[in-house]
Amino acid sequence: MKVINEFQGEYRWLSNFIGTIPSLGGVTPEHAYQAAKTSIPDEKAQVLAAPTPGEAKRLSRHITLSADWDQAKVGVMFMLLQEKFSDPEMADRLHATGDAILIEGNMWHDNFWGNCNCQKCKSTFGKNWLGRLLMLVRSLQYC
Repeated sequence: MKVINEFQGEYRWLSNFIGTIPSLGGVTPEHAYQAAKTSIPDEKAQVLAAPTPGEAKRLSRHITLSADWDQAKVGVMFMLLQEKFSDPEMADRLHATGDAILIEGNMWHDNFWGNCNCQKCKSTFGKNWLGRLLMLVRSLQYC
């Protein structure tokens, strides 16, 4: 079985730094996810206005988290991925991955959304929630 083990190079489009969320004015999924962490309008607007997805992520480290964020974050990500892949071109690309296992491999110690491959983390397999949700969206598109 094919495994796509990082969202770089030819698979960079699987990253939340690529694509748009039309309902939020076309920001990236990363902007939308980071802004969803807070219910304070000014903080949300600041994150959504960030010039890059990386800056949106950095800004979100200084916002007030909603009290239920830990319970809501996987559902929020699922909804954002559904919207990202509602674009026919993006949906076709996701479908073209077939039955490949999608793993958000990284080196920044993210073992919740992905699987960190650094020396420190290499003996632990991450939860890979981003990869799992992408595979779920892919399966729901063509059932």
